[in-house]
Amino acid sequence: MTRDRSSDSGESSDSERSREPERSPDADRSGPDLPPDSNLPPEPDLSPESRRDGLSRLVWTHDERRPTAPLRLVAAVVAVGVAFVGTSLSLAFLPLAGVAFTVVASLANPVVVSLAVLLVAYAVDRRRLADLGLRRERGWLSDLWFGLALGVGLQALVAGVGLAAGWYRLAGTLVGPPVGLLTALVLFLGVGFYEELLLRGYLLTNLGEWFSRHAGQRVAAGLALLASSGVFGAAHVANPGATAVSTLGITFAGVFLGLGYLLTGRLSLPVGVHISWNYAQGAVFGFPVSGLDVGASLLALEPTGPRAVTGGEFGPEAGLLGVLALCVGIGATVWWVRWRGGSGLDGRVLTLDRR
Repeated sequence: MTRDRSSDSGESSDSERSREPERSPDADRSGPDLPPDSNLPPEPDLSPESRRDGLSRLVWTHDERRPTAPLRLVAAVVAVGVAFVGTSLSLAFLPLAGVAFTVVASLANPVVVSLAVLLVAYAVDRRRLADLGLRRERGWLSDLWFGLALGVGLQALVAGVGLAAGWYRLAGTLVGPPVGLLTALVLFLGVGFYEELLLRGYLLTNLGEWFSRHAGQRVAAGLALLASSGVFGAAHVANPGATAVSTLGITFAGVFLGLGYLLTGRLSLPVGVHISWNYAQGAVFGFPVSGLDVGASLLALEPTGPRAVTGGEFGPEAGLLGVLALCVGIGATVWWVRWRGGSGLDGRVLTLDRR
């Protein structure tokens, strides 16, 4: 007898099919099986511990052992606000008058605000004086003297160009009481120091460190410079005669001052420029200082040219002459830093000295 080969073949096929593993009906729809070591994204950790860690990172920088930059800035705003309000209320009950009151009032806010900034920097930020740009190192005194000379020179440039072009006229000399020149000096010494400490030493430094965690040094420095300068401009919006143009001018002045800090790592240069710029502007040439009348000056220059050029009653920062002076100041600052051997941004401004 012979066997039916087709029957044997069918039985063999049935046997082989019976040995194949059964596939799920969804297998064809789900695609090929993936090996266990495939690059699948990990499952998100939704445990309570993970959520607590995420929240803590919003308020605390673990590697720096201090609050995050936004919270540090909030602490500084609160401290400075309390210092301003407390000082103003105290001055209202001060039993002084005349020149004595003017001198005390001129010093009170700068001193109290500076102490508030230093307290927050030490207790909250964990900083030393050097971390705020207050570095007594080689070159700091030279920077200060250069800044003082530069501020006077830039205001002399504004006055000289304005007089030569007929945009100013000399309305008088030795205007106001002579003691006013002294009280103006006390005022601008205080303002020049505490504004630079607060807006460059504290604010720009904090912003620079924060931005540098997410971008390169140059980008971080640029963003911090623009942001702190914008705050500087906004701080003057309530001054007499302030406009959108004057706010932009003060913001540009903040860029000029902040650049001196970024390039040297020290506040001495911008402090020197800030003091002498204000004093020469108001007490030497008789210009309004950001809309404020000093009340005494060696010369009294009155604007006769277009407001867009002279800045009108706000002062040169709101006009093209002020922009010219700021551009020259930026160029002079860069030249000075390079002449002294500097080569670019001072990384100490953007990096916390971890202790």
